[in-house]
Amino acid sequence: MTAHIHAIGTAVPPYAIHQTFVDWAAGRLEGRDQALFRRMAARSAIDERYTVLPPSPAGGSQVDPGGFYGAAMPSTAERMACYAHEAPALALRAIDDLSTRVPLGDITHLVVASCTGFVAPGVDQIIARRLGLSGSIERTLVGFMGCYAAVAALRVAHHIARSDESARILVVTVELCSLHMQDSSDVGSLMAQLQFADGAAAAIVSAQPAGIAIDRFFAATLPESGELIRWDIGNEGFVMHLSGEVPTRIAGALADPQLRRAILGDRAPDAPTDWAVHAGGRSILDAVQSGFGLAPDALTVSRNILRRWGNMSSSTLMFVLADMLAQERPLDGLAVAFGPGLAAEGFALRSA
Repeated sequence: MTAHIHAIGTAVPPYAIHQTFVDWAAGRLEGRDQALFRRMAARSAIDERYTVLPPSPAGGSQVDPGGFYGAAMPSTAERMACYAHEAPALALRAIDDLSTRVPLGDITHLVVASCTGFVAPGVDQIIARRLGLSGSIERTLVGFMGCYAAVAALRVAHHIARSDESARILVVTVELCSLHMQDSSDVGSLMAQLQFADGAAAAIVSAQPAGIAIDRFFAATLPESGELIRWDIGNEGFVMHLSGEVPTRIAGALADPQLRRAILGDRAPDAPTDWAVHAGGRSILDAVQSGFGLAPDALTVSRNILRRWGNMSSSTLMFVLADMLAQERPLDGLAVAFGPGLAAEGFALRSA
């Protein structure tokens, strides 16, 4: 049996934060560093990003007095309290959007991916309770896998659907990256933070043919790359370490026959007509495009997601797939995401 993604719903919070962050971050730099940051921000290919954090009570931004970041940096405990409240709410908005596309009845399994917060009972239990799902529903929480966690969540759903043709799996990704802003005067740190945003997605997966058929999952880890993408849990949130070497390492690794074979299988790079690549940043997409020698428009969908929403960690790939589904045309391609490790994970996809 083959697992299928029947439909995908998405949601982002209502509060725009991209320009607010650019101005705030530039204010932490001086001279050439400030000019460099603004120049790189302008080249980021991001028009807007969104956060669950509301403006200050006086109508100012999140970094003004009274805003979440208006005084001292919030503690990790304060950030996790916000996650516990806001993550389930945003996930439910994505599920509501999904319900306008496909019936949600008879859900047998729930798979949730999230790496930007911790709460117990888990976000999976909170979602199940608020949806009124049975207490006997089988739940899986995929945590702290970063940008390729959507692949892991869909892989769990894939195995469930292939082993039980009656299973109807709800897959949810929810990330609140804006909870982890760090006060820094380092250009590299601020550029890494510039990419990230909040977003959630939800999908129904089953063995019944519909939407996107998924199979041939793959996973590969680039050698000696474990320190290139890393999250550390600090006293003031999760600290993101994103090395400037990542795009170059990805482009170089894609020239390796073994890694290319793991991702492409027995296909030539120009054989997949549809590329669902995690929009981790403009330079990441450029690296994939150059590494595989793809046509200039091959990553258009991924680039549009980056431009409109930024990098929403695990939810980003789901947004790309949702846009592909919305085009209502035959699909034949690959989904791939890069994340901590440095690892590449993904799967082959085609229309049902």
